[in-house]
Amino acid sequence: MEPVTDINKKEDGYLLLDKGLQFRITDAINSMYNFDFEKAERGFKVLRYTYPEHPLPYFLMGLSQWWKIVIAIDNKSHDASMLGYMDMAIEKAEVLIDADPENKEAAFFLAGAYGFQGRLFSERKNWTSATFASRNALKYLELSRGEEELSPELLLGDALYNYFSVWIRDNYPLLKPIMLLFPKGDQQLGLRQLEEVAKSSFYARIEAQYFLFRLYATEEKKPFKALEITKYLHGKYPNNPYFHRHFARQLYAVGRGREAKEVSLEILKRIDENWTGYEATSGRYAAFFIAQNYDRMRNYENATHYYLRTIAFGDELGAQESGYYLFSALQLGKNYYRLEEKNKAKLYFDLVKENSKRRHPANKEAREFLKKNKL
Repeated sequence: MEPVTDINKKEDGYLLLDKGLQFRITDAINSMYNFDFEKAERGFKVLRYTYPEHPLPYFLMGLSQWWKIVIAIDNKSHDASMLGYMDMAIEKAEVLIDADPENKEAAFFLAGAYGFQGRLFSERKNWTSATFASRNALKYLELSRGEEELSPELLLGDALYNYFSVWIRDNYPLLKPIMLLFPKGDQQLGLRQLEEVAKSSFYARIEAQYFLFRLYATEEKKPFKALEITKYLHGKYPNNPYFHRHFARQLYAVGRGREAKEVSLEILKRIDENWTGYEATSGRYAAFFIAQNYDRMRNYENATHYYLRTIAFGDELGAQESGYYLFSALQLGKNYYRLEEKNKAKLYFDLVKENSKRRHPANKEAREFLKKNKL
């Protein structure tokens, strides 16, 4: 069988819209989001053989590497492969757009590949590369806009542009001069478009849901909407540790502590059993949510056990200044005091002071407790 190389003729339409192809690679994409990367990447390699000159298979391989990074963002072992695949997607898309400057599909892949590279460079605090990638992503997002009648896949570009062109101006002053070169977006329109992509697209559906639950949980202050999405994602992809831990986090955020505890206990079980992607970041969330539930039940011995696990995960991550770490140490101090182990109590109050600035609320509470109880 000869690979297909003649792609994206005007009369053939965009590969993104090929329903037969979507059917054939559904299993591979679902495997990627369910953290079965070996199975997913076998499917993407078949796609690369069939369409060696199209950016799609390279983009999907890059996306697979990105999900290996997301779960433990400080682990750099997949950076080179992720950037390499996205570079290949860019190279293939540039060929398409050179042949047809109005090719919206090529613009979509260019915006997406540069966007993912920009996200990684930002995480690595490589601001020069992040700025370059962001500028290119924005340029191609602008070019890919206005084609929602073609497919919800292309609408994702509109949605992200509308929301983040406003958000970046407000949150990243260093990028504001770049943003002034582009029209200002509409955040509420962007949210509505993300909802449409999340419901109707094939390739971009889960990425849209990823953005939606994060935005609803933080920027939009709609925790119940975030919970609804994370519940769906965890149900659909039960072996994805990122969705698993954020489902637990949203249960905790809306006050459903008992359910958060049960979900979190499963996370810790999977960490102990070395499941793919289950590691210290997920463990830190899970142990803290369990400890908090036991605290509310006044079961201080069990709470202490899980706060100690939170501290251990924080030490493993080098995240001693995080809120999870500091408030776990604070609660350990209080619980050891209740259990009449005053030396241990003082040890953990001092740990809070050592790892936080004086104005931090945990630091202030630790100092007040030490003073009040003469420790």
